[in-house]
Amino acid sequence: MKGVILFLFVLLGGYMEVAATPVLLPQPQEVKWTARKFPLDAVELKEVQLCREELLEWLKEVQCEVRTGASRKVEVVAVDSLPGVRLNAEEAYRLHVDGERIRIEAVTDRGAYWALQTLRQMVEQSGKKKYLPGCEMTDWPAFRIRGFMHDVGRGYLSVEELKHQIAKLSRYKINVFHWHLTEDLAWRLESRVFPMLNDSVNFGRYPGKYYTLEEAKELVAFCKAHRVMLIPEVDMPGHSAAFRKTFRHDMQSKEGMAILKLLMDEVCETFEDVPYLHIGTDEVQFTNPRFVPEMVAYMREKGKKVISWNPGWKYQPGEIDMLQMWSYRGKPHKGIPVIDCRLHYLNHFDAFADLVGLFKSTIGGVQEGSPDFAGVVLAVWNDRKVEPERNIMLENGFYPAMLTIAERSWQGGGNGYFYELGTLLDEAHREKFAEFEKRLLWHKARHFGEEPFAYVQQSGVMWRITDAFPNEGDLKRVFPPEKKTDTVYEYEGKYYGSRLAEGAAVYLRHVWGTLMPSFYSHPQPNHTAYAYTWVYSPREQKVGAWLGTQNYGRSEKDLPPPAGKWDYRESRLWINGEEIAPPHWTASHRVKDNETVLGNENFETRPPVEVVLKKGWNKVMWKLPVGNFTTDEVRLVKWMFTTVFVTLDGRQAVGSLIYDPDRNMKL
Repeated sequence: MKGVILFLFVLLGGYMEVAATPVLLPQPQEVKWTARKFPLDAVELKEVQLCREELLEWLKEVQCEVRTGASRKVEVVAVDSLPGVRLNAEEAYRLHVDGERIRIEAVTDRGAYWALQTLRQMVEQSGKKKYLPGCEMTDWPAFRIRGFMHDVGRGYLSVEELKHQIAKLSRYKINVFHWHLTEDLAWRLESRVFPMLNDSVNFGRYPGKYYTLEEAKELVAFCKAHRVMLIPEVDMPGHSAAFRKTFRHDMQSKEGMAILKLLMDEVCETFEDVPYLHIGTDEVQFTNPRFVPEMVAYMREKGKKVISWNPGWKYQPGEIDMLQMWSYRGKPHKGIPVIDCRLHYLNHFDAFADLVGLFKSTIGGVQEGSPDFAGVVLAVWNDRKVEPERNIMLENGFYPAMLTIAERSWQGGGNGYFYELGTLLDEAHREKFAEFEKRLLWHKARHFGEEPFAYVQQSGVMWRITDAFPNEGDLKRVFPPEKKTDTVYEYEGKYYGSRLAEGAAVYLRHVWGTLMPSFYSHPQPNHTAYAYTWVYSPREQKVGAWLGTQNYGRSEKDLPPPAGKWDYRESRLWINGEEIAPPHWTASHRVKDNETVLGNENFETRPPVEVVLKKGWNKVMWKLPVGNFTTDEVRLVKWMFTTVFVTLDGRQAVGSLIYDPDRNMKL
């Protein structure tokens, strides 16, 4: 089968190290590696004009002595310009490493800081000795905003957890944290002017959980130290039930606006060191045409640039400082910088297929940033209560998605927009994605330890999907017989069509329906599909399996599957002719609500299913009826399946397997 041999080295290698060159993520824009190595034993700081403290911290981290008179030198120099840098020069850097010298050149402190993060990733070790490979590198980001957002209005993340994420992601040149602080359910920022806002009686979820003003200032300083810009958001005039519950006034009323301005005085004082304030303005009926222009003007008078959601209030150039596009209806505006957040909601994402969509698509439909196109933010909106805290990152695929967008937003490029290309791993992106995935998994193994990171290799996990099988009653023997072509197979004189798909998860129909291209371009209700493959194992072995048919979104009230069923659609799975039963579901409630937490419905939150693979070829097949695309139990049906064999602890894919639905591999 075309493509299988190409991926054999990937399948057998798991997350093998890339030979000879450092495994960098994101990849630099321009780099030439040389054979000269720089030993990290002792150095002299010859000239350090930028990031001195951070440089000393890194040298201590790699146990490199700083000593006057050492033969090898380190220089970090501020320059007026960097020839060859096309975009965002304030974050660009030039890095030279040879046997005697490390030299960083940057226009600003931020550029030097990103150069240090690259050096961190370049460190190699031979025995007890550490060194850097020689290089000439010129690097800059394609987009000036590369960020993530947490909705702590509906949820809550501790300050310690937020700091942990900011520090971790700054290593990958993520430079924005968008802090969505207020919602219908709670006003999470302390107010000393109106302390009743933080009274538990005015909270709809996690009463008493809010951030003190000291914690907010502390987080601003922490972000600044990691060259991350914090963007606080106070949503107005919508998403403000907590405000109305407290004051008995709508924000758009005369009384509400007077109260809100006093609150904004306090907010601006707390966040005096941040340039932007986000004011929301989405999903609301505007009853006061003066509200938005007056609040924008008020924030600007206090020295803040103002960001607003789009769709939301309709602005003209000069009336707002930046727009953040949130739904597929969000539109770029000439003369107003925009941030792309269209459908980039991790709370709806599946762990595998949507990551492919992020990787292959452009940001905002453009190859690189411009004055009108600032960058991208991935958002986590947990309308549904998610516990424990770790599961917010685990079930939303937070770290794998953020490393993917770190690559795309720094490198630029892509081949089309997210909802134009969809999430299938197609021929055009196969090699590039496999190369990126190796780097992603290398960093997972070395830098994410026990972090919530539920992603394993999916390149080379091949399937055939067909609309019909003969003799459905005898599913033990209904697998493609020997007579077949790439698209059609014959069984007892009848011909059945099939197509290839690749990945640990495949959407037959996306959660956003036909807006997002999936396996079926025009999926119909009450349809049944079959997905099958053969998996070659070099020996009999007990392995784990990540399995599922409905990735439960973290923003829906959906009920858990019925006991003994994979889903409400009667999906079924067979491995070597033996039907695989679903796990015991830990949630059993039958009344839909947002306050009942998800149980073990998603594969990330339960141990892998143990299965035995025999030596040789193993048959795997799903029967996947869809029924209706919206049901009483599940509002947004994800017609999909997830299957990949993993180690029993779920940490990585089983590297010795070959997935080949046509068994064409010559062994």
